[in-house]
Parts: sequence; structure tokens; C-alpha cells
Amino acid sequence: MELLNVLKRLRQRPQGKIILLVFDGLGGLPREAGGPTELGAARRPNLDAVAREGVCGLLDNVLPGLTPGSGPAHLSLFGYDPLVFDIGRGLLGALGIGFPIRPGDLAVRVNFCTVDPKTGFVTDRRAGRIPTETNEKLVAMLNAGVKIPGCEVFVRTEKEHRACLVLRADGLYDGITETDPQTTGKEPPRPVAATDARSEKAAAIVAEFARQAAAILKDSHPANNLLLRGYARFEKIPLLTETYDMRFAAIATYPMYRGVANLVGMDILPDAGDTMESEFACLERHYADYDFFFLHIKKTDSYGEDGNWDAKVHVIEEADKLIPRARALDPAVLCVTADHSTPCVLKMHSWHPVPVAIASKYERPDGVQEFTERACASGGLGRLRGIHLMPMLVANALGLEKYGA
Repeated sequence: MELLNVLKRLRQRPQGKIILLVFDGLGGLPREAGGPTELGAARRPNLDAVAREGVCGLLDNVLPGLTPGSGPAHLSLFGYDPLVFDIGRGLLGALGIGFPIRPGDLAVRVNFCTVDPKTGFVTDRRAGRIPTETNEKLVAMLNAGVKIPGCEVFVRTEKEHRACLVLRADGLYDGITETDPQTTGKEPPRPVAATDARSEKAAAIVAEFARQAAAILKDSHPANNLLLRGYARFEKIPLLTETYDMRFAAIATYPMYRGVANLVGMDILPDAGDTMESEFACLERHYADYDFFFLHIKKTDSYGEDGNWDAKVHVIEEADKLIPRARALDPAVLCVTADHSTPCVLKMHSWHPVPVAIASKYERPDGVQEFTERACASGGLGRLRGIHLMPMLVANALGLEKYGA
């Protein structure tokens, strides 16, 4: 909060536009000793050009050694300390789909999952990434079937296996354990419990929702149960538009990322489409209307979680081909980075720092020739916390006054 207050005092109109391109889960690990990461294996001439012309480094979007969730990592990239603004993903999903959430509502992230009917163990935490159309049918069943006295229950589809639960009643707080075991074939969905006294009412409601939902879904396949996590009570936070004298826009295909952008005060561009190409076309259409653009690429993370090395490399290469469209707009600042690492060899988020490159006529090129984790580790930015990225981007657009006399 202190950094945001300082930046707010220094705000001034920028003299150019900023594009922040975020590859979700971009960071990786070698498949074999001495080999390249997924990023290192990809053909990426345009990403390399950004690195050569700019300044590079590595970002820790929470702290060294801590594995970031997508929500905290994006808050960090936008300049909010995720250790201060500890916001559950359920809220970000609700905001991302445009749910009319109210102060005091409790939002919860839902993953449809598959459980073994004999053992009750979770066998697929994402139910085979069911189509969104199947998700919508399951959500309709839950909305019709779950009844909890004294609490309004709203279940909404996000995308594929993801949904959002919003609970509305007095006195709901988010100190609740998650039911997702984060593993498969070893245990059933975990029980719900309060982690503090004021959350006991909400925990009881969530437990009842989970019980009723399991009964409703038991004959569905492959999504015969659900997992609950990312609890968040809705409270407003400072907006980017209050901190900087800029107009912010978000281009993202997945609701959660639209949600975190919405939370911090970005306009969510409604015509982003469902492909990387459509996202860059959206950037071109709206370029005259905003000062700052956040453009999110999702599939690098999805394929990392699936352990699909070739597909992750392919996404990087296809995105690289689109970089010239952003550069042709002649932004004052073009930044390429990631929210976290999702190595295919781990099939999950990891604690490894992510590469970052900032191209601006006001930065000092550092001699880095390639946009890879290894090359960026020797860059002029060094290794820094993600919360320090946003002030550097705004400074390079001349959007901050001098601090002190």
C-alpha cells in the first residue's frame, strides 16, 4: 500500500503507450540434463528481438521459493503486493464473468472433477477439461438442485471445467480449507473446515453445498463431483486508475484473468475472441483508446499443466509470429513476461522465476541476445520482485514525476 501511495503522488500523463504481454505459465525446465526449457526449445525470433533491443531479467512474482497462483502473480505484475492483497481466485473468476458481486459476498472457485465411485478418490482434478457446454448443463443442475436456508446460492460457468460459486448471506468470511487434494488417485475431496472462528458460518454453508452438489453430480460422467478453493470475501482495493494518470485495458480469453484486471480497474475489452490472433486484432482495434494494454496468452500454462511439451513449444512459436503486430503499433514500452512457471516435467506451477524483457527507447540494452530463462538471468534488471515491474513500465512512458527535491 505504501508504494501505491507514493506512485499516486508522482502520477502524470504518460507520453506514450504501454503493452504488457503476459504468457501464462511460460517458465519451464529442461526435459533432460543440459537441455533447453520449453521456451529455449522454441523458435522465437521476434521475442529474441525484444530482448536484444531492451533490458532483461527475472521476476519473482511472490517471493523466491514461493510458488505463485495465477491470481497473486497477476496482482504482482500490476504492482500490488500479493502478500498484502491476499485475494482468492473465486472472486477473480466472479468478476471475470461479470457477476454482479456485492460487498460481503463470498466467492469460491469451482473445478468439476472425476472421482472413482468405488474409492471416492479424485482421479482427474479437471474432469478431462470438459467442454464449456457440458459445464453449463451441470451448472444448471446445481442452480436448480442446491437449496441452503438463509443463503442465496449462485453457480456460474466460467470455461471448460471451471465454474464460480457465489454465496450471499450476512457474516460470511473466507477462512475456509480447500477441498482440492491437489493430487489424483490418492484421496477423496478434502472436508471443509473453518480456519478461524468468524468463518465457521461460511464453512458450514460451503460444506452443505459440497454435500448437495456431490449428490446431484454423482451420475454425471466424467464430471461426477467438484472441488472448491480460492475463497474470497469481496472488498474493494485501490484502482490502477487512481494510482496512475492512465487508461487501462485488458485483453484476455479466460474469465479469471479478466477478473483480476477488472478488480484493479482495467476496462475489459469484450471483443478479444478466443484465439491469440483475435487478441492481437483486438489490440489493434482499440489501440487509440487506451494508454496501457494487458494482453494475456493462456495456453502455455494449460499445456504445461498437461505435460504436453510439444504443444507448449508450439504455442510460444505461434505467439512469437504475432509479436510484430504489437511492435508495428509503435508503443513507448513493450514488455514481455510471465505470471509464473509451469514446467511440463512438473505438470504444475513452480517457484522458478520468470523471464522479463522491457523494450523502450529510455532503457539501456544489456547485451542479452535471447529471450530465454538462462539468457535473461544475466540481464541488466537482475532478479527482482514482480511488484516493481509496473513502476518501471510507467516510468519508461514518462508517466511518473521525480521523487523528492
